[in-house]
Amino acid sequence: MQGNNQQRLLRMAAFSLAAFVLCFALAGSSQTAAGFTDKKAYNKGYRALRRGDFEAAEKIFRELLNKDAHDNEARLGLSFTQLKQRSLQAAYDNAARVIMQDPLSARAHALLGAAILGAGEFSLSVEEFRTALTLNGDEALAVAGLAMVDFYENRMPAAIAGLRKAVNMDPDEPDFVFNLGQAAARSEKYKEAADAYERFLMIAPKTDIDRRERIIGLIDFLRYLGRQGPLYIPGGDYRSTLSFEATDNRPILQIRINGNKEPLRFVLDTGSGMSVISDETAKKLGIKPVARGGLARAVGGGGKFEIVYGFVDSIEIGGVRVQNVPVYIRKFFDNQIPVDGYLGLSVVSKFLASVDYGTRHMSLVRQNQTDQVESWTAVRRPENMQGLIPVAPNDGSIEVPLRTTSSGFLSGEVGLDGFDKNVNFIIDTAASITVISEKLSQQEQLLELLQPSKMRVFGAAGVTEDVKLLQLPRLSLGLSKLEKINAAVLDMEPVNETAGFTQSGILGGNFLRHFRIYFDFARGAMRLEPLNQKPKSVEIINPEAVVSP
Repeated sequence: MQGNNQQRLLRMAAFSLAAFVLCFALAGSSQTAAGFTDKKAYNKGYRALRRGDFEAAEKIFRELLNKDAHDNEARLGLSFTQLKQRSLQAAYDNAARVIMQDPLSARAHALLGAAILGAGEFSLSVEEFRTALTLNGDEALAVAGLAMVDFYENRMPAAIAGLRKAVNMDPDEPDFVFNLGQAAARSEKYKEAADAYERFLMIAPKTDIDRRERIIGLIDFLRYLGRQGPLYIPGGDYRSTLSFEATDNRPILQIRINGNKEPLRFVLDTGSGMSVISDETAKKLGIKPVARGGLARAVGGGGKFEIVYGFVDSIEIGGVRVQNVPVYIRKFFDNQIPVDGYLGLSVVSKFLASVDYGTRHMSLVRQNQTDQVESWTAVRRPENMQGLIPVAPNDGSIEVPLRTTSSGFLSGEVGLDGFDKNVNFIIDTAASITVISEKLSQQEQLLELLQPSKMRVFGAAGVTEDVKLLQLPRLSLGLSKLEKINAAVLDMEPVNETAGFTQSGILGGNFLRHFRIYFDFARGAMRLEPLNQKPKSVEIINPEAVVSP
């Protein structure tokens, strides 16, 4: 009896073991099938990304995460998708969640760095990019990220070298190729820029219609420039000083184009990379379009304007001359204070520059100094002083580092009351008033600062009516601070789509006019010296303003 029981137990054990093995095998088979299915889903998600179908890619990665919230690969895919859509906070959050589970994920650190850089936090982004490369030296996104930091901070040789490396590591990533084209164009390597943009058109999603149309026209323009020889050739006097008017806080200069004796009214525009000529003035001077294509994104009106390229043989600013100058040609909307054009950074950056809003004089000095201190001495030295005696800046001045956006705007870090961190503002001498982005204006610290007045704003893309107005209690750039500064509230998204890193506003003439400003464009720096004029207790509100970006 006992033997029968033992045999029955043995048979039951054998049956149980067989059942366990079968269940284990089935489970293993199920996991393998699930893994295979998930792998197909990952590939499908990344294919959607390559097509530019970000909505489909996001849906696929979210479905994977609904099955398994700890699926790091799916979360990295979602973060990358959100980065492409400029949903920077969401991209940051998902990359950070991966790092919490897997601190050694190089891809997660690279994505975190890219989101932080897009938001304008430079030092933190560099830390993340370097961490990613320590973990994996082949993480192309981190290589490209560090190169873009160099690009924004005007270290062009390092930027081009880094972007070339990123393109070699991942030749099918459109953003790397596009950024290389931008860096090459800014470095006046026009053939390399055109080649990069043509490569971009081959690999970029067909859905990116606006950018593709812009680039087709830009390639034609770059090929044209490549046939013109060297551009922006400085000549004439070593140093020149000329007066300007500033009726609406914008320096308006008298310049000459193509040797014409009749002076033209041009606004000094640090908010634009290239110079701009009105379509009416271009027609009067016989300056014809040499290329066109696509729509540029800008402030005002519908947020877009047609891109038309032109070319002038020379621009004379006082006694200095710059030859072979590419320009934009577009319609101007401001009829109140008519001007013929805007003098952009590509021209004035060939010189050390000073803009004295007190005496209303601008000085340009040929930039060939190598000593970092001597550059400030040279631009501050009176014209009748020939020696090299250092000219010390006023106690109230301090050097402020500047960055340059992808679209060619000067950008600096501005402090606002109630905010723990500085925010990035475009430094724009061609804006008659300071601007706060609509997004920033929704912050609790600014909601109660709205004024009853409203404005009409002329932007590059048209006219915006009934613009809200804030009065900022205090605004600072470096150690320079002013109180009760009026700021128009405008949609900055058209600008931020092409800026590369978020701009939360524009520092305009109603702030800058209180200073004597020195620009060292080669080093990416400026100095502000207070004019020691007592500011008016209440700033007079002009119902109309001009903003150039």
